[in-house]
Amino acid sequence: MASRVNVIVLHAARFFETYRKGWIKREGKRMKLKNVLITVKDMERSIAFYKELFGLDVVLNQDGNVILTEGLVLQDVGIWKEFLKKEVIFRNHAAELYFEEADLDRFVKKLENYKEPVEYVNHLTEHSWGQKVIRFYDPDGNLIEVGTPMGKNQGN
Repeated sequence: MASRVNVIVLHAARFFETYRKGWIKREGKRMKLKNVLITVKDMERSIAFYKELFGLDVVLNQDGNVILTEGLVLQDVGIWKEFLKKEVIFRNHAAELYFEEADLDRFVKKLENYKEPVEYVNHLTEHSWGQKVIRFYDPDGNLIEVGTPMGKNQGN
């Protein structure tokens, strides 16, 4: 089942990359996705995590809302709970942040040497189509996948 899911994810990723590059004709207007927001318990710890491991810098820091480069938004969990009037469920495994890194072996060494222990979901693995990936949690249990870039001919 896992390999079938991975193939579906790969095909979806290839479709969206093709669509983004304009190789598929777009009909009508479309909205632009500007940011992805995740909730965090300790803002300074999360800012350091994303800066030190991914090189993301703070673009705007405003009262529990921090926008990082690449469009990632960190929001203090208290603000999110107050806004939604619901409890936040960390480690819900319903979504993941996906990053690409050409030198994944170097990135894995960076993870292994990070100042805090990193909890892995999947250690470095290589899919049948040649893409290497690793999955782990950020300090608040948000799921992250880092994979090598997928070329146009991968996954055929």
